[in-house]
Order: sequence, then structure tokens, then C-alpha cells
Amino acid sequence: MATKAKTNYTCSDCGAVSNKWTGQCAACQQWNTMLETVLESGGQNRYSNPPQHMALAQTAPVLSLADIDAVDVPRFGTGIEEFDRVLGGGLVAGGVVLIGGDPGIGKSTLLLQALANISHDKSVLYVSGEESGAQIALRAKRLLIDAKDLKLQAEIQLEKILGTLAELKPQVAVIDSIQTVYSDALSSAPGSVAQVRECAAQLTRVAKQTGITIILVGHVTKEGALAGPRVLEHIVDTVLYFEGDSHSSFRLVRAIKNRFGAVNELGVFAMTEKGLKGVSNPSALFLSQHDSQVPGSCVMVTQEGTRPLLVEIQALVDTSHLPNARRLSVGLEQNRLAMLLAVLHRHAGIAAFDQDVFINAVGGVKITEPAADLAVLLAINSSMRSKALPSGFVVFGEVGLAGEIRPAPRGQERLREAAKLGFKLAMIPKANAPKQPIEGMTIIAVERIDDAFNKLREYQ
Repeated sequence: MATKAKTNYTCSDCGAVSNKWTGQCAACQQWNTMLETVLESGGQNRYSNPPQHMALAQTAPVLSLADIDAVDVPRFGTGIEEFDRVLGGGLVAGGVVLIGGDPGIGKSTLLLQALANISHDKSVLYVSGEESGAQIALRAKRLLIDAKDLKLQAEIQLEKILGTLAELKPQVAVIDSIQTVYSDALSSAPGSVAQVRECAAQLTRVAKQTGITIILVGHVTKEGALAGPRVLEHIVDTVLYFEGDSHSSFRLVRAIKNRFGAVNELGVFAMTEKGLKGVSNPSALFLSQHDSQVPGSCVMVTQEGTRPLLVEIQALVDTSHLPNARRLSVGLEQNRLAMLLAVLHRHAGIAAFDQDVFINAVGGVKITEPAADLAVLLAINSSMRSKALPSGFVVFGEVGLAGEIRPAPRGQERLREAAKLGFKLAMIPKANAPKQPIEGMTIIAVERIDDAFNKLREYQ
């Protein structure tokens, strides 16, 4: 009589293990994340060689931190400037990069282009678990990619992939995608929590021991987060997210984690017939082209990593015909909009309790920093009064609950970017006022929100 396989339940968010199913994970308190996994016979969850637990680096003696040489990590470029920017200057030998995004957004296309560029100087390997070699060759032909030096393997078994890496010893390898790879040491299906965790750990171990740069492609859930256990993001060195609207040709690549560079860097791409092309001046994408100034439109300077971007904030304020006025925000935090409307009423005497307020960041960009507060309030006031803001006007600044306008980081870089694009008038927090005047630009330094409205009327 066949014995029933033993199972346990693993949390897909934090990886906590329980011997029975519960609706809520006891470790991370998330609901409906406990998934059933099959235990291996004899308690073996890994194959015998290498052993069950192995460190990523060899054991080293205890040293004083002052005695360790601090050297910069050498990098090599991918031939795509925007991609290198997000990576912090390029790829690192032995580094592991995880890139995720919605289906069809361009992950495989970008990596195929990058590998083709790298293959001219270094040995590369593309491991595909979702497409056949013929499909990838057809894509390379369509994109006019010179891929004669690019090695390709269509495989999903981890042991065979590790064997190929040991045999070819490529300097860069792409695994597309980590959710399709499975190990024979585990009986669970590809894409399960146990398989994703085990395969990612084994590939990371190989990268650290051999110096191979490995790029993992990850699927995302319907909420937009990377699928699989959260430990997947912890063990890799860099986590990149592909963002973009399926109805737009523009794509954004954002760095969420980077052990070798700055986080929150942003790369902007345009999807063309010949693949993804980097956009050198992304501010032009997020600014609407109006023949004349229109009410409810305000341009702000946001900071994405080391790059200042000019983004147009649009506001539409209309009389509400519902008992509860609507508050809708696209590209900005909706709860912060409600807070700003309360500040507008309390400290500037402008009430919008009977008005529907709609806010939009043009171009599909998502603004998370509070330096957009002043631009949102000025756009709302402009729409309510049906009076356009001055031509060539740009703002930034955080608004506090007491009505004060707080400084934003890297104010001088923001002003220089705005001046370079031809803006002549800037309203900024007083703490960000430059010590030296900026040629061709008039600076309006304000401390409070009511002070900002009063000074703005002098230029309208």
C-alpha cells in the first residue's frame, strides 16, 4: 500500500513553515499566504552534493574593520546607458540581479539586447524556460540584434543549468524566468515556494563562488509584487521593477534594492519596433504641450535617485453632485491628497468640501516623495479659480500640517534642471533658496502656504 507523502505549509510572503494550514500566517500576520508543500523523504530537501547548508563565501578569519581594504567594485557596462544607470553604473562580477514586471512589458527584450551588447567582449548565456530557441531567434531577427556570439539554452531543470554554467563558464547568464526552474531534489511543482527559494539560493551560491553575473527574471502577482517568497528579494544583490502602462510606449525601470549602488534610480525607455531605446531627456515625456497656459496645470521638479525630472501635475476641481465629494489621485498618494485639502482649508482659507478633486501626474509616472505637495495645492487653486499659472513656472516643496513649506533634498540640482529646460520662474521653500542667483531664473522663496498664494498673485 502506497504511503501518503508528508506535507507542510509554507508562507509565500515570509517563508514561515507550519505543520497545519491556517488562514493567517503567525509570523508575518498576512492572510491566505499558507501554501501546501511536499516534504522530501528522509527530511532531505537538497541533494547530497553540495551539502544541505553551504555558505556563500569561504570561512575567513575575524579581522578589524579598519584593516580591511575598501575598494570600489569593478563594473562593466551593458551597452544600454539607461540600464547601466539603474544598475548603479553597470553589472558586477558575481552579482545577482532580479528584474520583475508585468507580462509583455519588455523584460526579455531588454535583457536580450543587453546580452547581445555584452557578447562582443564577454561570454554570455541566455537560459530560457518560457520560450523555445526558435522564438528567441525570431525576436532577435525582428530587433536586428547581432547575436552570433550569444549562447542560448532552453532548459528548466536546475541541475542541467548548473552543469552548463560549470562547463561554459560564462561571465554573464540570464535565467528567464526563475519561476519556471525546478530542482529534482524537490518534488513540488515549478513556481512553488520551495522550488523558487531553492533554485534562487543555488544560483546565487554559484554566482558568488564562480564570479558569474546572474540576472534572474521574476514574475509578479496581480498586486504588482514579485511572486514567490520574500526571501527571493533578500538573497539577491539588486532588485529592479519594470513599470509602464500597456497603452503607452514608455517604460520605466526602477531600482528598489542595490547593494552596489544607489536605490530609487530610474531608467526611462521607449518601446520601438527595434526594441527598447533609452530616453536621454525624460522630462519631455512628462510635460504636456499646450499652446498656452491652462488652469489646473503646474510643473514640479521631482528627484528620482540622482536624476531630477520635470513632471506636470494636473488638477480638476468640479462641483460635486454626490453627498460625499470624490477624491481621486493618479500617480500620487490618495491619502496625502485628503491631508493637503485640509491644510488648504485651514491655513489658506480655501474650502473644497463640496468639490470633486481629481489629481493626475502626466505620463504615467508615480511620485512618492512629499516634494510634490506645493505643486498639488497650486494646481488645485488654479483649477478652482479657473486662472492659469504663469508661463515658465516651476515649483517644489513639502507642505506640513501647520501650513509651513519644508525644504526638499537636492534643491540646487532641481533648479538647474528646470533652468536648463527654459523655465524662468520658480517657487521653492525658503530653506532651498540658492546663495548665488541662477542666470535667467527668478526665485520666489516662501515659508508658508498662505505666503505662497499671496506672492503668486503678483505674477498672475
